[in-house]
Amino acid sequence: MYIKIFLVGLLLICQLFWSGFVATPGAIAFSSNQNLVAEVWRIVNQAYLDDSFNHQNWWLIRENTLKEKLDNQEQTYTAIKEMLATLDDPFTRFLPPDQYRGLKVNTSGELSGVGLQIMINPETKALEVISPLEGSPAAKAGIQPKDTIVSIDGIPSSTLTLDEAATKMRGKIGTKVKLLVQTPGQEPAEVELQRDRITLNPVYARMDDSTGQAIGYIRLTQFSANATKEVAHAIANLEDQGATGYILDLRNNPGGLLQAGIDVARLWLDEAPVVYTVNRQGMLGSFTSNDPALTQAPLTVLVNQGTASSSEILAGALQDNGRAKLVGETTFGKGLIQSLFDLEGGSGLAVTVAKYETPNHRDINKLGITPDQVIPSELLTFSQVATPEDDQYQAALKLVTNNIQLARSNQLAG
Repeated sequence: MYIKIFLVGLLLICQLFWSGFVATPGAIAFSSNQNLVAEVWRIVNQAYLDDSFNHQNWWLIRENTLKEKLDNQEQTYTAIKEMLATLDDPFTRFLPPDQYRGLKVNTSGELSGVGLQIMINPETKALEVISPLEGSPAAKAGIQPKDTIVSIDGIPSSTLTLDEAATKMRGKIGTKVKLLVQTPGQEPAEVELQRDRITLNPVYARMDDSTGQAIGYIRLTQFSANATKEVAHAIANLEDQGATGYILDLRNNPGGLLQAGIDVARLWLDEAPVVYTVNRQGMLGSFTSNDPALTQAPLTVLVNQGTASSSEILAGALQDNGRAKLVGETTFGKGLIQSLFDLEGGSGLAVTVAKYETPNHRDINKLGITPDQVIPSELLTFSQVATPEDDQYQAALKLVTNNIQLARSNQLAG
């Protein structure tokens, strides 16, 4: 058996392959469904953070579950979910094959499809384009932000959930999909797109000089496999443009890969602790930053109730080390680390295996991180984020501008 990689967040992946159950001589042979139940039980038994298993007899739970009727996949999946529910841990969960594949897509940084970021418009309830990804089939076809996807391969988008619509546009490289697209003020037009490999960029960056200072704005939406590279690229570009300060927007970032959260923190920190981890044996592990930061410019970080897990690791590291001030609302409060294990049949199992603490040894689970400047959130459309209508962003802009001026005064005084 082997563990490939740790992940943390609402979307968390670590893969481990376990061999199937081998019955001892004379033992009653298990069915394939019973094997799956036993496999899930064993993984939790060996890896779960709480070795009291929510103060219950975990072996008895196994025996009772194996006695249930497990004649088909649906019954087996239900039994596994009920077994895990006794742990009273929403982050330790069974993932059917379709959900497991979706998690891997979200954290891999790559997929095959047409390259559209989509949303359900809260007012019209229509499937709307947020943005086509640069260089994607959708971008090359001229699809624009705010276009409406009326149908996908003849199926009205009004009958699909957001996940269902995204799934229908994904597919094998080289296959085609027909979209009925309506640009505001125009008649719907059919567009046939050929799916291709799409690189998901979790970073949006631009320069803001509205205050008279060159402020680099970086929004990070999740900690996927390519997050560190894209943030580093954004910092380098903004430095070339003369950025004198930065705003890092982690609002509504649910987390992702643990290593990505640590590595992004290292981009902003000189030699400093990033995060501590504690396993079921109480053993303390640590991750540190050992190289110079990419920039020493003043930094402000935007957070809210949707800032979770890896995002909180990053925010806590920057706050505890005095590298950045946090603006917004108290974060989600997820201080637990999961691993995701491969199971037979393409399903997966997420298991809480450790907890983490910030550099100042704060346990933020169910507590969150309180920002240095609390600014209540407001309901914003996608186009209003990081604009004059965004009060949290404006507060961050004011704070980082003041810090730039203070830094310059200190340099002159020195």
